[in-house]
Amino acid sequence: MARNTYCIRLVTGLLLLAGLAGGTAAQTADTLNPIRKKTEKLLRNSPVQQFTQGGFNFWQDEFSGHWAGVDFGFNTLVNTDYTGYDTEFLHHDLRRSNSLFVNLVQQSIGLQRNRNTIGLVTGVGLQLQSFRLDRNTTIEQTASGRIIPKTLYFQENQKSKFSMAYLTAPLLLEFQIPINHYENRLYLSGGMFAGLRISSHTKIKYRLDKKKEKLKTPDDFSLHKYRYGVMLRTGYRWVNLFCLYDLHPLFKKEMGPEVTPFTFGFTFVSF
Repeated sequence: MARNTYCIRLVTGLLLLAGLAGGTAAQTADTLNPIRKKTEKLLRNSPVQQFTQGGFNFWQDEFSGHWAGVDFGFNTLVNTDYTGYDTEFLHHDLRRSNSLFVNLVQQSIGLQRNRNTIGLVTGVGLQLQSFRLDRNTTIEQTASGRIIPKTLYFQENQKSKFSMAYLTAPLLLEFQIPINHYENRLYLSGGMFAGLRISSHTKIKYRLDKKKEKLKTPDDFSLHKYRYGVMLRTGYRWVNLFCLYDLHPLFKKEMGPEVTPFTFGFTFVSF
């Protein structure tokens, strides 16, 4: 009888210990806090090899290029040849000879199967280009289409500008290098661009009898209807630079001085 009582007490003690252990484990589990982060962000700091076989591979995200946004640049003229003219009349102020690019449409095309660091970038944008000429000089077009200088004889505070607007479309090959973090990438892209001129004009601002006046003259000024050239873009995070170089002179052959536009600048808004 005493032996049976001892066995019953032993079994009861073991059951009580098991119940206490189970309650402690359940209480401990209840205190765990789930990590509320996306799987992609948790995996990006882990070795790539662990996720490339049969699991999630963040390198297979879609390629995204760098084109859409707002660019600001400075215009100048290179390879100048004024044969047939007495003066180099297209002298301009580099600081005030600017281009504004509004690149609204972008299409990115990845070229890799298991990576997203190389691809093609294209799109459509608008370029507003202007050259601030010497204040007492503008240009005009003769009946034959030849561009000639015109001297201004207004009063003080004269300003002379030569402006154009183009629809622009690039085709760029872009390379990207992730640095420190998956989303921080150094990129370099280069290729061709084409443009369609949609307007051009000269603008003169002056004072006449202490009154501000403005004279705007639209014309084609023997400019090419279509343009093409080379474009380069590079950047990392908030620093983004670009340059454009036309592969043909600004004016049609023998209709003006031989000058080639070159634009360089930076991106200050990215879409």
